[in-house]
Amino acid sequence: MQELDFFDINIPCLAACPVHTNAGLYVAAIAEGDDEGAYLAARLPNPFASVCARVCAAPCEDACRRGTIDAPVAIRALKRFVTERYGIEAGASSLVGEITSAPFVERAESIGIIGGGPCGLAAAHDLRRFGYKVTIYEATEILGGMMVMGIPEYRLPRDLIAQEIQSIIDMGVDVRLNTKLGTDIMFADLNERHDAVLVAIGATLGRGLDIDGHEADGVLRAIEYLINVNRGFSVDVGEQVVVIGGGDVAMDAARTALRTEAYETKMVGQSTDRLAMTAALDAARTAARSGARQVTVISLESNKEMPADEFELEEAIREDIHFVHRRGPARILAEGGQVVGLETVGVLSVFDDDGRFAPVFDPDDIATIEADTVIIAIGQAVDVAAIGSDGPEITDGRTIRVGSDNLATSMPMVWAGGDAVHGPRSLIDAIADGRKAAAQIHESFGGVVEERPKGQMVKLRQFHRFDDPYDAIDRVRVPTIATDRRIGLSEVEIGFTPDQARCEAQRCLRCFANILLEPEKCVLCALCVDVCPVDVISIVPSAEIDPERVGATALVLDERGCIRCALCIERCPTNALAMGVWSGVGVPAGVSMPVDLKMPISVGVIT
Repeated sequence: MQELDFFDINIPCLAACPVHTNAGLYVAAIAEGDDEGAYLAARLPNPFASVCARVCAAPCEDACRRGTIDAPVAIRALKRFVTERYGIEAGASSLVGEITSAPFVERAESIGIIGGGPCGLAAAHDLRRFGYKVTIYEATEILGGMMVMGIPEYRLPRDLIAQEIQSIIDMGVDVRLNTKLGTDIMFADLNERHDAVLVAIGATLGRGLDIDGHEADGVLRAIEYLINVNRGFSVDVGEQVVVIGGGDVAMDAARTALRTEAYETKMVGQSTDRLAMTAALDAARTAARSGARQVTVISLESNKEMPADEFELEEAIREDIHFVHRRGPARILAEGGQVVGLETVGVLSVFDDDGRFAPVFDPDDIATIEADTVIIAIGQAVDVAAIGSDGPEITDGRTIRVGSDNLATSMPMVWAGGDAVHGPRSLIDAIADGRKAAAQIHESFGGVVEERPKGQMVKLRQFHRFDDPYDAIDRVRVPTIATDRRIGLSEVEIGFTPDQARCEAQRCLRCFANILLEPEKCVLCALCVDVCPVDVISIVPSAEIDPERVGATALVLDERGCIRCALCIERCPTNALAMGVWSGVGVPAGVSMPVDLKMPISVGVIT
């Protein structure tokens, strides 16, 4: 993939997105009421836009420049707003069919994909669009990978995933379920059946703790616990659950433990022997979100250091999950082989002076927490044993080795991607790898991947935002169901109303707009410096910018704190400053960039 141009990098939400979705474009479109254009901008780079609108890790929000002023724009929730109108969940209004139509040209080559998770499905989507015959081999009885097996249903409804996946299958993808690599099919079989292979088996094994008591009944690994619950298997966690870990998987495991009986009720509803199984359950369970009476999360980190998403932490607290910070597991206590508690040790520090993970414990600070179940959420691993001796090379870190600048493995015409290569990462990273692998496979057969359109700078006719209170609007809280109404497996997060969406979208600084300077017109009068309300424009000796330009003067615009008011342009007496919109990476063909909006300024250094 080509390197991002300067102005592409200068749009932080776009540069941070692994699939380079131009979030700024669709957020601005929502603010202006163009929801259809917003959906196309969000969906064209991402075959799982509706899923990501609910559970994406949202690196775009982490990078959002508005976050340096108060709080980042709620980009993920705004994506959900437009997918609900035009995505797979929109019924007759959906535009997905126009994007996932059959290819114009059918190719003779066949591609085998091992793993039906987000990486494998994203690759299948793109390979079918290129015209290849595609077969997915999935080890379990259902496609979706960790979208289905790992992400709890209260965060991501199963019917939505099923619809999103079906839209890809309907493109003409062949699916073989219950076909596990290393057991039901070998690499020799794959190489014989297909012209190329992609391995996307994910990281489905949980990491354990080698401490006393780790083999006792009631000790579970989080990812395997979530997989079992989401596949409909009954997991008795008792009344008191302790979760070890501070990441998003720990939050999923903790919040799922509260809903254990709701999952059991769902399983009963799906059983052919419903009456018999229902008799074994307390009828009261079926009416409310119920499960463990007390769930406690212990983490090495403080509440500010925990890596879990802030929103997930807030929701866990609202659900009365108890947190114990700066403590680590010392040993698991058991009686008669059954867990009865967890002995913890105090943590003096988590990171060293260089910011590396290097926890230091206080051996004199020991405390015990009672527990019926201990769930360990400290990481995931790849099932490299399934690769076998006839598969691609494995790294010392127990992942599949690929090239430094591509996803090709040590075997000819075999690629790998997703968690199987990088270890556990986010959903959007897996989708990006699937798309990247598909492009590389296509190129290996002489195909040409459509180049991204070269960026163009379009000078705006309007740029004023003087009457727009965008810089003073507080972030609109993403709506959720009230805690006392969280029944069973009901989805907790709900979508923005149109008014909420327009209000939140207005907060966008629109970093795809940039200051344009005509140096020959600039007289360095410093009026732009004087009028800037946040002091991000300055005039300095050019030597501070370029040591070889002694004696000259430079006009510097520091975009990191700019609120995009464009007062500098309005104040410039020589019209040396103007506003332009940059269209480049992430701007899909057929989606026009707005040219009449009230745009803010962008960053730049002008000498």
